[in-house]
Amino acid sequence: MKVNLGIKETIIHLDANLTIVSMEKFDVLLSTSKKLTDQQIKKLQEFFNEIPIEEILAGLHFAKNRWTAKDAGVLKVGRKSIIKREIHSITSEQAQWRLKNWKMMIANYRKLGYSYPTISRIKKILQELSKKKSK
Repeated sequence: MKVNLGIKETIIHLDANLTIVSMEKFDVLLSTSKKLTDQQIKKLQEFFNEIPIEEILAGLHFAKNRWTAKDAGVLKVGRKSIIKREIHSITSEQAQWRLKNWKMMIANYRKLGYSYPTISRIKKILQELSKKKSK
């Protein structure tokens, strides 16, 4: 599918004080395994018209790396994985100790960059774990 996705800038210098920018259109050929909808084509055109090509390439590089990690099954993002990492294999006694020293735990979590909603979810699960008897 051949789609006109964006514009190319050509800079023409007139003198030291004046610069004129003229725009030239160009075509980008996309090969996809699925047919693109009109809405998807419009979105791609919008991106290429509004975002500098360097930013688009950086975003595509990031997306490719993320897709590779996701495809390999090693992508761990978001609150759920953070919470799972923090509460994995915690005993009832450990949960009780963390709750008794909660202010210190909050400081540690904030140093790690966790948001308050994430910290709150960790605390909720620790409270549940502390009520269970250790095996």
